[in-house]
Amino acid sequence: MKREFKSKAFWRAVLAELVGMTLFIFLSITAAVGNINNNNPDQEVKVALAFGLSIATLAQTLGHISGAHLNPAVTLGMLASCQISVFKAVMYIVAQMLGAAVASGIVYGVIPASSNALGLNTLNNITPSQGIGVELLATFQLVLCVIATTDKRRRDVIGSVPLAIGLSVCLGHLAAISFTGCGINPARSFGPAVILNNFENHWVYWVGPMCGGVAAALVYNFLLYPRLDDFPDRMKVLLSGPDGDYDVNGPDDTTAVEMSSK
Repeated sequence: MKREFKSKAFWRAVLAELVGMTLFIFLSITAAVGNINNNNPDQEVKVALAFGLSIATLAQTLGHISGAHLNPAVTLGMLASCQISVFKAVMYIVAQMLGAAVASGIVYGVIPASSNALGLNTLNNITPSQGIGVELLATFQLVLCVIATTDKRRRDVIGSVPLAIGLSVCLGHLAAISFTGCGINPARSFGPAVILNNFENHWVYWVGPMCGGVAAALVYNFLLYPRLDDFPDRMKVLLSGPDGDYDVNGPDDTTAVEMSSK
């Protein structure tokens, strides 16, 4: 933790998560609330595309700086697969939540006074347990896509990794938006909730995605494509990050790129 704390690259990565999350929530939420025909089917497609394209664009833009997690569930999945340290995971999640709150406040300030819509996630005629199931599975496919496409052991990934992840986000929204409003990102759900001071069933949007992210990491790394790292090596990553991520003595620190498969 001390090595990361002293690294300029580490704090640039945290800043990238803050900036990226702010842009992601602003672009996505404005797309969700900027149409008066919110109940029409075409609105779901528009929102799904906005969220997916936002993630793809920001992943391409910020991936070399922070890995562009932009989602606490993705960060927790990376932590469960022993690719980042505990300290980095905590700081990323704090930055993501702060960015989501700031962006939601900006959106709230620019929407018409006659509207109180802010993209707040709510359950649509389903129980909280059903909502958890929907959120868990939708997030599972997203985090599984992130971990699989960014696996540095692979040499068969062709095309754009950020685009693949963006399409996964879009797919999750197309599947879940009618049931839960599609959180699949606890920070995205947190932003509107804290600005509107409405936390009804908010826990669903943490439990489901976080469990889905951890489950995806465990299934991929222990069942589908097992990693052969020794336990001490994994613990070292959790405590101080992967070797070579940070050089505190050098002027040009470089951070690990989770958004690259090579």
